[in-house]
Amino acid sequence: MARKDWTQLTDEQLLDCRMCDLQLDLEKSTLIPKIERLYEELAARGLDFQPHFWLSDEWFAPDGIPGIAIPFYLAHPRLCQLERKMMLEVEGGADDWCMKILRHETGHALDTAYLLHRRKRYREVFGSYSAPYPEYYRPHPKSRRYVVHLEPWYAQSHPAEDFAETFAVWLKPGSRWRSQYRGWPALKKLEYVDELMESIAGTKPKVLSRKKIEPLQHIKRTLREHYEQRRARYEMDMPSPFDRDLLRLFVPDKDPEAAIQGLRRLEGKTDDYVEQQASALLRKHKTEIERQVTSWTGENRYTVSLVVREVIDRCRELKLRAIGSESRLTRDITIFITVQTMNYLHSGLHRVAL
Repeated sequence: MARKDWTQLTDEQLLDCRMCDLQLDLEKSTLIPKIERLYEELAARGLDFQPHFWLSDEWFAPDGIPGIAIPFYLAHPRLCQLERKMMLEVEGGADDWCMKILRHETGHALDTAYLLHRRKRYREVFGSYSAPYPEYYRPHPKSRRYVVHLEPWYAQSHPAEDFAETFAVWLKPGSRWRSQYRGWPALKKLEYVDELMESIAGTKPKVLSRKKIEPLQHIKRTLREHYEQRRARYEMDMPSPFDRDLLRLFVPDKDPEAAIQGLRRLEGKTDDYVEQQASALLRKHKTEIERQVTSWTGENRYTVSLVVREVIDRCRELKLRAIGSESRLTRDITIFITVQTMNYLHSGLHRVAL
């Protein structure tokens, strides 16, 4: 199917297109100015390194290849639109977000290009690059041993990610990392990266491969199959039901004490007092709740949406009613979902984005 054809298709029709048939051209996309900006940042630091790029199904920097795959949807606004519909967010869609990811992935590519992980000091500072990647990891939000860049706590997932995140913070123009991380153990990692980059400044990379792994033109899956796989991956991460807490927030319809509880709340009646199905209240504020929880936790928007939808479904099954101040109830349920998301992160079930 020609490129000019699929841009006019409906979402349902577009989902049946094979990814290799999109015929996207990275060189003609709006990604090029961002890549050129990245090259300028590297040159300004004295680094004689320019990773190569190609389009694929997601962000990644392959082992042994000093290059970076960029997700296909960023090469065309119509595909960004579909990505948002299917996953509720466009990873790297905003300019600042895209540059953050580019700097992070460049950390991986540069590590490969100069074989930095083979250095003894690197292993002492970040740990073993060859350690197996966990499918999940347990973050420690209060830890100051790691920088905070792409996502909260992602540097904690693996030594290679720790280096890439630290490098990204160091590379960002105008970064005030010395003052921002003053007093943090993570500052020593930044200082080491600063020394390490000075040691390789002006030198040629040791690994020069321009190979491309899983380029878009070789991927024969349809967009529908692609999104089914991605959505299934996030749905596997769902936390378990939380009835006890929901019963503290809302009132069962047939609970004989419901009327008494309602009267007690009515005594402090406010201008935004409501009595309605809890599921209806959640549906009304769903977008606002998802945005807030995503902001607070750094978790993927699609995963947060799944949590919210499970809570809505459970409220409907338990026939719960929301009685009281709408703003307070909305605040309390937002905090509740945030806590559940954080508990899920602390449980060791935080998936590594490989």
